[in-house]
Order: sequence, then structure tokens, then C-alpha cells
Amino acid sequence: MSKVKILNTLQIQQKINRIAFEIYENNFSEKEIVVVGIDGNGYKFAGILVTKLKEISKIKITYSKLVINKQKPWDNEIALDIDHAKVANKTIILVDDVLNSGKTLMYAVKLFLDQPLKKLNTVVLVDRSHTNFPVKADFVGLRLSTTLQNHIEADFSKSGKEVVYLV
Repeated sequence: MSKVKILNTLQIQQKINRIAFEIYENNFSEKEIVVVGIDGNGYKFAGILVTKLKEISKIKITYSKLVINKQKPWDNEIALDIDHAKVANKTIILVDDVLNSGKTLMYAVKLFLDQPLKKLNTVVLVDRSHTNFPVKADFVGLRLSTTLQNHIEADFSKSGKEVVYLV
């Protein structure tokens, strides 16, 4: 199985910078935003995004991890690593690395539906444009139409050497 590099470290950093500025522009009047990364690469991507947001803004940022079974999200409880009261009436930025079918984002959003929110936005590094669920990403690094047989593999294992492949 061959891998084709579609985003190198510099390109990923440029996309993160742009997304961070877009988030800031859309939330400049907020006192606090809560950035929630979906466990795995979504959480790692969110961490890089939080670092950039802290560089460019004075908004208080709470960084959190959402744990979900991506294959069968209905089988296990979806958990947030902070108290749910800390997200009430706040702006939530939900982050994942790749938007495939939309299933993960759909079930992740479900966690926040039982409480009042000011606003909820979604962020993905790569949107494959194959959603089966009524979910869209508000902030996207790269939109890439692929075949259903292709996969996108984001590698955030080495800080400063992030890369995204088409497999």
C-alpha cells in the first residue's frame, strides 16, 4: 500500500495558522473559548492549534480531550476530561484531524446537546467530502475529494514533523 504525502510540516503549520486566525476573528469578543480535541490525532492537532491561539490572542482558552470509540460511538460512554459545568454557556471549538463520514463529529456533538452553549464550531485539518451524516466542519485546513477506497492518515507522532498522507 503506497502513501502519498499530501501535507508536509510547513503546509500543516500554514493551515493551522490560518485556522487559528479564523477562529480568533470569529471569537475576538469572547472572554473564553473551550477547545475540545477528539482523542488521538484530533487532540494532538487541537494542542497545536491552542498553542497558536495563545500566541495571537488574549482570549482565555480551556483545552480539553473528548474520548470516543470512533468505530462504534454508541457502544461506550463519550467522556470529556473536564467538568461539564466548565463548558456551559461557552463557545466550544470541537477539533478532529480528518472528517471522513462525519460519524465521529456527529456523536461528539451529541455530548454537548444536553447543556446550554453559546456557540459550537467544528475544525478539521482534512475534509474528505464523503460525509454520511449531516455534519460539516466550520474551519478546514484542506478539502480533498478522494475515492471511498482511499484513506487519509495524519501523523502527529513527532512534534515539529507532522505530516498527512493519502493511503
